Amino acid sequence: MIIGDYKIHSFISEYFKLDGGIVFGIIPKTLWSRTVKSDADNRVQLCNRILFLDNGKRKIIIDTGTGDKLSKKLKEIYVIDNSDCNLFLGLDNLNVKPEEITDVILTHLHFDHSGGSTYYNDNRELTVSFPNAVYYVQEKQYEWAILPNERERASFFPNDFEPLDKSGQLRLIKGNYQFDDYIELIPLSGHTRDMMVVKITDGKTTLLHTADLVPMEMHLSLPTISAIDALPLMSLCEKKILLSSAVTENWVLFLCHDPQTECIKVNFDRDIFFTKEKLQID
Repeated sequence: MIIGDYKIHSFISEYFKLDGGIVFGIIPKTLWSRTVKSDADNRVQLCNRILFLDNGKRKIIIDTGTGDKLSKKLKEIYVIDNSDCNLFLGLDNLNVKPEEITDVILTHLHFDHSGGSTYYNDNRELTVSFPNAVYYVQEKQYEWAILPNERERASFFPNDFEPLDKSGQLRLIKGNYQFDDYIELIPLSGHTRDMMVVKITDGKTTLLHTADLVPMEMHLSLPTISAIDALPLMSLCEKKILLSSAVTENWVLFLCHDPQTECIKVNFDRDIFFTKEKLQID
């Protein structure tokens, strides 16, 4: 996919599993299990998709997945599988070296979106993954992650993001942020305080990285909102607004957690949003 002067690619950094009740919220299993299968422990398969943009001057990634710092216990809980894929391998397959990345946009700081921002080197020293990159995070999201409430505490791991501040690579932004001529960062607060969705457009083609607002195709359904969301009714309103724009302006939605479907275009009929077309970026 090409938008403006950016060539856009995507790849999967890892697969993981979450409890179906967490993923689909108030939707009964008798409904969501018609489309998505769960294992014996009621966990459903998810993935982390990384978006990569390159215009010859800037090389940008959006989110960094879980990384490889999780304890053995947490890897077992979330069934982390990066045996055939990971963040660095995905970039290597695109002939991109970590030191070439100029910008990292973190939609939010939950560990499955920011964990790959740092890693332990051969000496077990915590190291920033992209030494020459600026990392963009909403200021209120960073403050939220530094002093999390009890409900979200298990989703924020300071080793994923505090080293970015210490290295001087962290750029905190406030509100809607025009990154450049083609990229706009839009904060939403239903899932977590000031999570960002990323709108990439040249006026002809628009790609929206939906982050955890619409992480899977099933989340097109307005009531289908993750149990993790801090303010589900706000998520509902945010989905209505952005999905309505996606219909009227024919946007492509990038689904960061759906292992089956990478991108979709949507339509609307009688208060229901549904998939009009499935697409792949490459």
